[in-house]
Amino acid sequence: MNNAAKKLLFDVAESSRSILGWCADRTFSDYGADRQFRRAVEREFEIIGEALGRLERSDAAIAERIKESPRIISFRNRIIHGYDTVDDATMWGIYRRTPSNTLGTDGGVAPGGKRRNLAA
Repeated sequence: MNNAAKKLLFDVAESSRSILGWCADRTFSDYGADRQFRRAVEREFEIIGEALGRLERSDAAIAERIKESPRIISFRNRIIHGYDTVDDATMWGIYRRTPSNTLGTDGGVAPGGKRRNLAA
C-alpha cells in the first residue's frame, strides 16, 4: 500500500471516529435542533466519500477491498450536489444503520484484508 492510500484510509478512519464522537449520547432530536452538529456530521461523511473516491483512483486494489465504497461515494455526491435533497432523517438513519464497529479505526479494511461495510 502506497503512502497516499495510507493517508486516505487514515482520513476515512479519522472522519469515522469524528462521526462517532459527534453522535455519542445524542438523539435524532438533538441532530435536528443543532445546525452545527448536522453540518459537522455531513462534513465528515463528505470527507469519507471524497477520500474513498480518491482511493479508487490512486490504489484500486485497496479500494476494491471496501465493498460499500461505491455507495459511500454516491452518498458523498448527493450531499455535495444535492444537499437540498438530503433530509435530517436520511443522514441520521445512515449513521444509525452503520454499526459503530464499522465506523472504526481501519478505514473499513479489517485485519487480513477482509472487506467491511462502512455505510448501510
